[in-house]
Amino acid sequence: MAKAPIKVAVTGAAGQIGYALLFRIASGAMFGPDQPVILQLIEAPFEKPMAALNGVAMELDDCAFPLLKGIVKTSDASVGFKDANWCLLVGAKPRGPGMERADLLKDNGKIFIEQGKIIDAVAADDARVAVVGNPANTNCMIAASQAKRLTPDRFTAMVRLDQNRAQTQLAQKAGVDLTEVKDIFIYGNHSPTMFPSFAHATIGGKAAADVINDKAWLEGPFLETVGKRGAAIIAARGASSAASAANALVDHVRSLVTPGAIHSIAVKSNGLYGFDPEVWAGMPVRTTTPGSYEVITSYEMDDFAKSKIAATNKELVDERSFVAEML
Repeated sequence: MAKAPIKVAVTGAAGQIGYALLFRIASGAMFGPDQPVILQLIEAPFEKPMAALNGVAMELDDCAFPLLKGIVKTSDASVGFKDANWCLLVGAKPRGPGMERADLLKDNGKIFIEQGKIIDAVAADDARVAVVGNPANTNCMIAASQAKRLTPDRFTAMVRLDQNRAQTQLAQKAGVDLTEVKDIFIYGNHSPTMFPSFAHATIGGKAAADVINDKAWLEGPFLETVGKRGAAIIAARGASSAASAANALVDHVRSLVTPGAIHSIAVKSNGLYGFDPEVWAGMPVRTTTPGSYEVITSYEMDDFAKSKIAATNKELVDERSFVAEML
C-alpha cells in the first residue's frame, strides 16, 4: 500500500536556500524514494517574494515529480504550518552592514517567537522542527520556548553543514575518499566558535589524528577552515552558502528519519558535555525511531576539546542573555 503524503512546511521558500532545497525534497532525497510529500511554502507578504514563489511552484510542477502530491503557497504562517509534519525554518533576516550580532538576534527573535507559537498551535501532533536561519541555535531555542504542546526535543538546529565541511577537509588532508572519514561530530554553536571534535574521528577505521599525524594542522588551520568556511564562500562568490546549506538540511532530516543513523544536530543540551542546560548545542546523536534521537554521551574530551567547548558555550550563553526577555 502506498504511503500517505507527509506535509512539509518551508519558510523562506523562494530564497536561495529554499530554491536549492525544494526540488531535493520533491525528488525523494529527504524522506526517501517511496514517501509522497505535500510542500507548504511560506514567504514574506510582499509582491516580489510572492511572485518568486509562484515561479518556483511553476518549476516544481514542470519537474513532474511523482512524489509531489500538492503545493501550498502562502504568506500566512498559520496556513503554511497547518498540520505540517516537518517545519523547516529556513527564512531569517540576514545580518546587514554595521549590524551588531545582538541586534540580529533580537530582530530574528521576533520572527521565531511568532513561528514557534504558530507551529505549536497548528502543526501536526508528530511535528518536528529544523532551524536553518541564523543564528540557528538561538533561533531554535527561541522557537522552542514558545511551545506548550510540542516538547523541546522536537526542535533541532542544523550543524550538519559544519559536519560535512569537516568531513571533507579531513578526507582531503588524508588523501582518501570522503566515505573513509567517520565519526566527525560538531559541538556547540553554528558559528566560527563551533568545535569539530577530530579526536574521535576515524579515517579508514584508524584514529584520524594518527592518520593525519599533524596536531598543529588539526588544532589550527583545520578548525579555522571549517569555522570560517561560510565567510570564505561569501568572499569568493559574493553570496552566502545556499546549495551546500540546502544539501546539509537534506542530510539533517534524512538522518533524523533513519533509525540507527549517527550524526550531529543541535539540541537542548540539558547540561551534557559541559554546556549550559538551557542552550541548544551541537552534539552527536543516534536516531532511535523516525524523528527521535538520543544524545551519545560516551565521548570523553581532553583539555583542548574542553577549552573549545567552553568557548562555544560562552557564546551560546551570551546569545541567550541577549534574548532573555523573549524566552
